[in-house]
Amino acid sequence: MKVVITEKPSVARDIASVLKITDKKNGYIEGRGCAITWAFGHLVTLLDPGEYDPELRKWRLDALPFIPDTFKLKLIENPGVPEQFEVIKKLCTEADEIVCATDAGREGELIFRYILALSECEDKPIKRLWLSSLTPDAIQEAFKDLKDGHDYDPLYEAARCRSESDWIVGLNATRYFTVKHGRLSAGDDRVLWSIGRVQTPVLAMIVQRDDEIMKFRPKPFWELTTKYRETTFKFTGERFDKKNEAQALLEKITGQPFVITKVAGRQKKEQPPQLFDLTTLQREINKSHGLSAADTLAATQNLYESKLVTYPRTDSRYLSADMKPRIPGIFEKLKGLRKEQIETLDLSKLPFTKRIVDDKKVTDHHAIIPTGMMPGSLGSNEQIVYNAVVTQFIAAFYPVCIKKITTVDGESAEVPFQAKGTVVVDPGWTVLFPKKKKKKKDPEAGDDDDQQLPTFGKGETGPHEPSTREGKTKPPKAFNENSLLGAMEAAGKWVDDDTLREALKERGIGTPATRAAIIETLLRRNYIRRDKKQIRATDMGRCLIALIQDPLLKSPEMTGEWEEKLKQIERGEAQPGDFMDGIVGYTRGLIESSTAKKIDVDRLGDCPVCGKPVIRGKTAYGCSGWKEGCDFVLPVEYKELTLSPNQIQVLLQMHMLPYSVRIENEQRLLILSKQGFIMDIDLPSADRQQSRKEEARPAKKPAKK
Repeated sequence: MKVVITEKPSVARDIASVLKITDKKNGYIEGRGCAITWAFGHLVTLLDPGEYDPELRKWRLDALPFIPDTFKLKLIENPGVPEQFEVIKKLCTEADEIVCATDAGREGELIFRYILALSECEDKPIKRLWLSSLTPDAIQEAFKDLKDGHDYDPLYEAARCRSESDWIVGLNATRYFTVKHGRLSAGDDRVLWSIGRVQTPVLAMIVQRDDEIMKFRPKPFWELTTKYRETTFKFTGERFDKKNEAQALLEKITGQPFVITKVAGRQKKEQPPQLFDLTTLQREINKSHGLSAADTLAATQNLYESKLVTYPRTDSRYLSADMKPRIPGIFEKLKGLRKEQIETLDLSKLPFTKRIVDDKKVTDHHAIIPTGMMPGSLGSNEQIVYNAVVTQFIAAFYPVCIKKITTVDGESAEVPFQAKGTVVVDPGWTVLFPKKKKKKKDPEAGDDDDQQLPTFGKGETGPHEPSTREGKTKPPKAFNENSLLGAMEAAGKWVDDDTLREALKERGIGTPATRAAIIETLLRRNYIRRDKKQIRATDMGRCLIALIQDPLLKSPEMTGEWEEKLKQIERGEAQPGDFMDGIVGYTRGLIESSTAKKIDVDRLGDCPVCGKPVIRGKTAYGCSGWKEGCDFVLPVEYKELTLSPNQIQVLLQMHMLPYSVRIENEQRLLILSKQGFIMDIDLPSADRQQSRKEEARPAKKPAKK
């Protein structure tokens, strides 16, 4: 008997329908010498420490780090899981061959192999069904081309390393920081500090960006412009830091004629957009419609299971060469939805450029494209995502957009100016993306490159209207979900350029399938919050990052390197043992290194901004490097508290570590950040702590009778 294991009941039903297997049993569908059964996503997980040793149920520093010699498995404690697992185990035990039909990716492989291991059926012959679409044709083709299951052993090894490394780092670091720093407020209530190999560097990125915004002080600047023939010309030099410098040039050119010195034009080609991978799709939908990454993934998954789009959890924006013959047929089917848009394409001569087809850049799955099947009634989120996928698919095959960029140079009293204008010669693919009406221009931006230019001639001259305009430098933008996903994809680097971000993908934080979940986890744990479209750190999140002194634990680059090594394991280019040895060694070092600091009674402390000694002034404490431009000042009065010299000393020497003080009859935490400002942390109450039921908590000692 052949047993097929899928990840979800709905997929099992789709496969059974295609294979014409109809005899429904309890937990599986049977017929034609085959039984198709299913999981509910993850059925199996790793044991908790207390299940290896009852003593480890107590959270103690001297028991850390705990790293099992061999990881053991157990069933997830969810309703219906034990019963369904027994069905799967019985079928696998009786099977002659087992087919893995879980999602074709790292986590799908882990789900199947963990079930196989707990069923004690790892020695059975296994095959792999690799699906990029759930259409009947795709399922039939995949069953004709079943792979040897052990061809995917490297994928499983990468998945196992991901699972075990997250367990090792997350569990040990969470216990360590909770026991060491959890009892920070009065009373017996303990704050649970949840640490993760991936989530903590993402939180650190958000905290760092918020710090940069809080530290930012706007500086004024002045720009010199002039208007000639209703066209705005900008001074070609640097903008001015001082008003009198701009005013001097303004006076120099006032009343003087304006002369056109050069007129140049060039054509610029804008290539069509590439197809979507999951992260790019999530970013685009967040930008255009405000949907969260999690909502976009859920909608795309629903479309996949409805056979409307291909597999969503992909990091590729390309198609493989063997898909070329199928693309015209998909377009033919889509004519029912987008007839006018598709009829402009010559389906017999589609432009399969390297931006669309590249076997070297297709990993587990190709880009997300429509299957060609017609949708029925869709939910609002599904409709938004489906429209975006279809439009992007059509646009990828459209002609380039051609623009004519005209640059006009002029001068007045030998002061140089320049104006730029853009005219669309051939809109090409951009006709599929109607532009929204632009908001009124920000006068500080000075962006006049899209203005319509009249015809200018070299040497022409005439009167003009010069002026200066004042602006202020702006702080870095707070993360929104779009930009945060981009930073995660590029391991913390602020990257908007598609080509550069593509080059950095190998070192991204998390995977396309997990990035949305990471953001939702941080939200659920109250470490970040949504502020309209912005994502900001909470007091709890800032406090956690302040507690963590090990830079590697909150380093996006380090986490990106770990993710890169996992991809190398997937490709068989690296050894799982080497990766895990590195994780174990890092965790031991993290726990064994003490973060305790001692107070030096002979000095106040160093400036958190520049590192020079802090000295006492008449009304406040300040940096001794004030003559060199350091403006750090620490006031004696903070809220209702007058800070004593000893408290100032503790804040300065323990900066970036919480210091418990009493403010307004409440125990509060003060932290002096490396940017030089005090953070006042309001810890969650016992009631709010209790509400976080999904988190493990240290066992409390029984009350004495």
